Amino acid sequence: MGVLSLCHARLEAALENQRGALFPWAPVALGLGIGVYFLWRTEPGWAVWLIASGIGATGALWAVARPGGLSVLGWAVALIALGLGLAGLRAHLVAAPVLGFRYYGAVEGRVIALDRSASDALRLTLDRVRLADVAPGRTPARVRVALHGAAAESLPRPGQRIMTTAHLAPPEGPAEPGGFDFQRHAWFQRLGAVGYTRAPLLIAAPAEGARLAAFRMAVADRVRAALPGDIGGFAAAVTTGDRSGVSLATLQALRDSNLAHLLAISGLHMGLLSGFVFAALRLGLALIPALALRLPVRRIAAAGALVAAAAYLALSGGGVATERAFVMTAVVLGALMVDRRALSLRALALAALILLSLRPESLLSPGFQMSFAATTALIAVFGALRDRRLGLGPRWLAPVTGVMLSSFVAGLATAPVGAAHFNALSHYGLAANLLAVPVMGLVVIPAAVLAAGLAPFGLADWGLWGMGLGLRWILAVAQGTAELPGATGHLLAPGPWVLPLFAAGALLLCLWRGRGRFIGVVPMLLAFGLWAETERPMVLISADGGLVGVMTSEGRALSKPRGAGFVAGIWLENDGDGADQPTAAARWPGAAGRLPVFEASGLRILHVTGKRAAAELIACEKGEIVVSAVPLTLKGGCLLFDPARLRQTGAVALGRQGMRTTRDPARARLWSGPRRDQ
Repeated sequence: MGVLSLCHARLEAALENQRGALFPWAPVALGLGIGVYFLWRTEPGWAVWLIASGIGATGALWAVARPGGLSVLGWAVALIALGLGLAGLRAHLVAAPVLGFRYYGAVEGRVIALDRSASDALRLTLDRVRLADVAPGRTPARVRVALHGAAAESLPRPGQRIMTTAHLAPPEGPAEPGGFDFQRHAWFQRLGAVGYTRAPLLIAAPAEGARLAAFRMAVADRVRAALPGDIGGFAAAVTTGDRSGVSLATLQALRDSNLAHLLAISGLHMGLLSGFVFAALRLGLALIPALALRLPVRRIAAAGALVAAAAYLALSGGGVATERAFVMTAVVLGALMVDRRALSLRALALAALILLSLRPESLLSPGFQMSFAATTALIAVFGALRDRRLGLGPRWLAPVTGVMLSSFVAGLATAPVGAAHFNALSHYGLAANLLAVPVMGLVVIPAAVLAAGLAPFGLADWGLWGMGLGLRWILAVAQGTAELPGATGHLLAPGPWVLPLFAAGALLLCLWRGRGRFIGVVPMLLAFGLWAETERPMVLISADGGLVGVMTSEGRALSKPRGAGFVAGIWLENDGDGADQPTAAARWPGAAGRLPVFEASGLRILHVTGKRAAAELIACEKGEIVVSAVPLTLKGGCLLFDPARLRQTGAVALGRQGMRTTRDPARARLWSGPRRDQ
């Protein structure tokens, strides 16, 4: 008992010592509860919610009744339970019908968003959807349709009601077990079907109820008219969030140079815009002595910057990343308005709490993780420099040193997160950001504000000309960097515990007070060690049986050079393989007529993709693996994956861990519930 009492006392003393710095840990506890919800094997039932509510209430009562260091444990338990409940509540609130079968027929709906797919096709997101012979109660709330052929020649406006004939299907699950779950992503977007059309679009009704969206499109068109080509597409993207004018080649160059974050309206853009407006208003008011001596100039400037940020949010279309950036900016400006430190871990924690409460699913998004990783690291590093009174060099050099240090710290903090999600690392990304980010802040954003201010007088071209100069430089940097030898590296997809371990260590390193923070290095090193030991599946089978991939000494061999390109790309990316599909298909060691056969390393895999090939195969041997995209009846004791079985399993991975699948009736969630195919 003496040892327990001593441990209890020391724990309480340690927590009491951290008491003033514990608020930044609140979103960590909330996020832990959200993570528990998404990791739960099946959809939690009422028993789970009742137990979680009881545990959370008990933790909160413990914290209130027992003030002191140990009270934080009670609050942590309460926040974890709250995070679990918020995630479950959000998942049920966004529930909407999901198409349960493949559909071909008439599609009618109102355009609410336009973007481009990974293949550079224009896509429409529709709401108020009508499908032929589908009851309203089973019709998805939203569908997304890619435009090909004749359909791509027309460009509808947001708010217009369009009609076409399209192929639709339910959102697919992960391309491989443990991969990105598009079904879950689509569920929280209320997206119940995705597909494509080649038929011309018909305008069924003029734009209605989308005046702001129509205004956004008009602004984007005006910007692209003044700045044609990718420059105009880039300018429209950073002003209105419309990236449809940016070509796939330019987008790839931005990705390879680690400058793609400049294209999406995020914390950087919102911070630069609000910072410029704040500085301009404060300087302008300070130049008028009568106002500067009588009015709270700093507060007025912060309020004006907040109004500008809100207008930017509305103009950008209010995407998730922009909402996140606005909340963070509003918290910072709110701190200035009440004379508090603008950039602090408390302000950052408050922004995270607000965002996680509104959109718990954002915890899983790369944007959320990278944004808060960069900001937390920057606050921690510059706070340490401030506390130790370490300068950034001579006064004239401090701004340059500050930009370089900021880029280095942000890049170092986000590189592991980006590499884990995208399996790629830009080797020259730091240098590219040092050359491009200052131009975005000093030229592009001020010019955009100038263009907005001069637009009512018909003089917006002056500001747009300045934007064009800055964006030409940024694109030149991106293209020049992307063309350098070895500009990008490819990394293996990490295991499921790598990123959580790394995040836990990094948070401990940044948020904990005292020397104990360096314990955070241990889980970070462990995460990198687990990443290095990650083993990819020997065999991968797509959910429809249309593609098979087998790991060889040269990399993954694919069963065909064309078709299922999206799945093939994901497999190769997760392997850390920079090869394209035809190159990977050339690794397939042999073929027999129309029946691709893999025979190496003790494996014999037959891939059946057509009815003629299926007719040739009537029997198989024990130990063989047969994958068929068409119905197949075989004699023999082989392992058969045909459409009937794949409907039950989804995509399949075979390896040392045995067989893993993306569908499991015992692990059904709201977004992966039963569906029927036809």
